[in-house]
Amino acid sequence: PPEGRVRLLPRGLLSALRPRGPRPLLGLDVGCNSGELSVALYRHLVDVPEGESRPDPGASRDSLQLLCCDIDAELIRRARQSCPFPDSISFVSLDIMDPQARGPLLESHLERFGRSAFDVGFCMSVTMWIHLRHGDRGLLEFLEFLASRCAFLLLEPQPWKCYRAAARRLRKLGRKDFEHFRSLSIRGDVAGGISRILTRECAMELVCSFGNTAWDR
Repeated sequence: PPEGRVRLLPRGLLSALRPRGPRPLLGLDVGCNSGELSVALYRHLVDVPEGESRPDPGASRDSLQLLCCDIDAELIRRARQSCPFPDSISFVSLDIMDPQARGPLLESHLERFGRSAFDVGFCMSVTMWIHLRHGDRGLLEFLEFLASRCAFLLLEPQPWKCYRAAARRLRKLGRKDFEHFRSLSIRGDVAGGISRILTRECAMELVCSFGNTAWDR
């Protein structure tokens, strides 16, 4: 459940990331699916109890503006329909690996707020799919792009056992293996590989690890 995935995040995380001045934090959620986790993230970070659709009276209504994207247009349609915070959470259909599509859309969103980058990017159980479909080079490009557009990144990478399980499911369905599965050089300790890319190739710093979920993510 989404609540189980966000409980590891400290309640004060939003204020720790807040830029100086009254402007809201801008967040980018990549691979948001149908939006349940995006909404849970928003509730947790802005401290809106389940069942309520407004932040606490003492909190700024605009303390977090979250742009959520997914490649599946039908999932985005469902996310928009069920979103309880349409003024603070936006859902758009986007292939994040398509430079011609992502550039104009994200730049337009940033310009709307007079900004050049997002304060925080969320990538929750998405890296495996980028990796399997685009290979090591694609994963590197994806992480480099996020690092260039976000001051902070919060990642929940899938462990290698999830890669093997995804490949087994394809074989059981009688379909061909993922194109890059057998040629990946980043395998085994995938989280460590992603961390090394971000710190060595993208000049980022590992600030904090919040721990593992019950299913090892």
